[in-house]
Amino acid sequence: MLTSLDSWIIRVYSLKIMGTFMLRKEDVKRQWYVVNAKDKILGRLASQVAIRLMGKHKPAYTPHVDTGDYIIIINADKIKLTGNKWDKKRYYWHSGYIGGLKSLTYDKLLERHPELLLKLAVKRMLPKNRLGRQMLKKMKVYAGANHPHKAQRPIELDI
Repeated sequence: MLTSLDSWIIRVYSLKIMGTFMLRKEDVKRQWYVVNAKDKILGRLASQVAIRLMGKHKPAYTPHVDTGDYIIIINADKIKLTGNKWDKKRYYWHSGYIGGLKSLTYDKLLERHPELLLKLAVKRMLPKNRLGRQMLKKMKVYAGANHPHKAQRPIELDI
């Protein structure tokens, strides 16, 4: 018959065996992926890219370690938005001066900086800390179909 001390020893021993796995940053294996944004919906694409940048698609995901992959997004100028968002949705920022609230509609933002539209959508889905800023640096966005990362031999990712 087990005493309370024996059951306590069994519980402590089983905790040591069944510990939580934590990946170290030295053990992370990263892959390069290319995503074609042509005719993709902005928010749905951004959420899938954010998951890949954080590394949540991997079984060894660790929240305090950057386990994500590198993502190259091409054809950012051919992204889609649903409904009337092109004309009605606005992007706001402040210049820092009194009365300095600035805004642009999404179609004008796409004309001026097509990469910025996707970058901001993904940035706002990542953690708001140093780790999130580090994750965002692994995303490369290009307006056209060409990119300078052929040497990394990226894999085409269909999202």
